Amino acid sequence: MDEPVGAVRPAKPVARRPVVRPVAADEATDGPPCPVCGTPNLPERRFCRRCAAPLRAREGSAELPWWRTVWPFRRRVRGGSGGRVLRRFLLVAAVVGLLFAGFTLLPFGRYVFEDVRDKLGGTAEISPSGASASAAAPGHPAAAAIDGLTNKYWGAPALGDTLTCTFAKPFRLVGVVVHSGVSKEPQEFRRGARPTRAELLIETADGTVHEKTMTLNDKPGPQTLRTGVSDVVSVRLVVREATGRSGEAPIAVGEVEFFRRS
Repeated sequence: MDEPVGAVRPAKPVARRPVVRPVAADEATDGPPCPVCGTPNLPERRFCRRCAAPLRAREGSAELPWWRTVWPFRRRVRGGSGGRVLRRFLLVAAVVGLLFAGFTLLPFGRYVFEDVRDKLGGTAEISPSGASASAAAPGHPAAAAIDGLTNKYWGAPALGDTLTCTFAKPFRLVGVVVHSGVSKEPQEFRRGARPTRAELLIETADGTVHEKTMTLNDKPGPQTLRTGVSDVVSVRLVVREATGRSGEAPIAVGEVEFFRRS
């Protein structure tokens, strides 16, 4: 009786070993030798006829200039397509655009920066070095508006009269506080004429004048106007509107205070 046949394990595949083709005698040439095996090859061959190694070394690409590494110049353009002219045009346009944006946004950026500093920083009162008026009622001179007392006042005889305060050194004017009326007491306040709208002409060291309009509520107490002007040397207050006038009663400006950034 024949023995039973068991499972047969399949044979393991073995890759065929490459066979090097011998070089024929009639293929001998005096061309450049292969850098790997040294076999001479014809000049027009790209690979060795014996070992198939590449015969022509790849030329390394030249390093790009820095501006070619930045978009949109980093894309390679075919020679003769006008890409060089286009790249130069875009580069010049970008430089001109940056210069224009700088000149345009510089004043606005400075304004925003100074305004943030005004809001985050502290303030301190600064006293004018002098005060003068275009006109004043008897007993109520311009100096009474900067003496620190609200029971004395500058009396403007008519609308359009001005009070000019000057300062010894230029400074950053953060705000102006005005006390209108003859007194801070409500009963006394109603008995005199008081301004309801004034115009501030703020002059800087370079001669520039900034105009600010201040609307005053008809009530006693301090009223504030934020200004935010640098290098201020003088402030002129012009009375434009008033209420409570009767007869020859002057328009009373009790006190004007100025605040700088500390």
